Amino acid sequence: MKRSRPTGMHRPFECLASLLESKDLPDRVQPQLPSPKEGIEKEGFEKEGFDDDEGFRLWMQDVVPLEREGPDEEQASRSPLAVGEHTDPDAEARAALYELVRGGEGFVISQTSEYFEGTGYGVHPQVARSLHEGRFSIQAHIDLHGLGVRKAGEVFDAFLREAVLSGKRAVLVVHGRGLSSRDLPVLKHQVLLWLTRGFWRKWVIAFSSARWCDGGAGATYVLLRTRPVTRSRRRKQGRGGLQGRKGS
Repeated sequence: MKRSRPTGMHRPFECLASLLESKDLPDRVQPQLPSPKEGIEKEGFEKEGFDDDEGFRLWMQDVVPLEREGPDEEQASRSPLAVGEHTDPDAEARAALYELVRGGEGFVISQTSEYFEGTGYGVHPQVARSLHEGRFSIQAHIDLHGLGVRKAGEVFDAFLREAVLSGKRAVLVVHGRGLSSRDLPVLKHQVLLWLTRGFWRKWVIAFSSARWCDGGAGATYVLLRTRPVTRSRRRKQGRGGLQGRKGS
């Protein structure tokens, strides 16, 4: 039994098969565009040796160029040097070097061979680093510049004694970098010995080279105890003296 087609359905390609079999298709219309050569011939520009460049000039001879606006003020005021700074990969490094030479900005003292630090009995090394970073308020300072070793020792002892008696905990000792010394910087080396081997080793919590603003490697921060470490405590903690470290 032949199936009946449902009514009400849209079949737009139902007659496509019969059209293909009869090949009764409309011809495709090709658009006709004038060639540049035909336009040139109509204008009387055809001549021997005519090339593309000359044709372009002839076609564009009646074209009026648009008015262009000038560069914006920010771009016009920018100097070639300023533009080059953004494109030069070494510009940032040169700027940092300039600031270092001009004012010491970016100079890391703890990464130099002039830096030293140390801690007392039972004190964590991080305390010395915190002291160098400026986390303790400096309450007094002494300047040993121009003094001989003996006189500097007397002034140093009197200064620390006064600091302990008055309850000062963080002090600054300025001794210089000793750049004019032949071998070791004399006063700087003596201050290190007084802090680690002298009478005051029992009173020292920690010490470190100062920050750049306080004299750098030419000065030393000292953090003092309120009372000295006893011999029994030293034996109990098993440490024979101050632990020091020089920079790299």
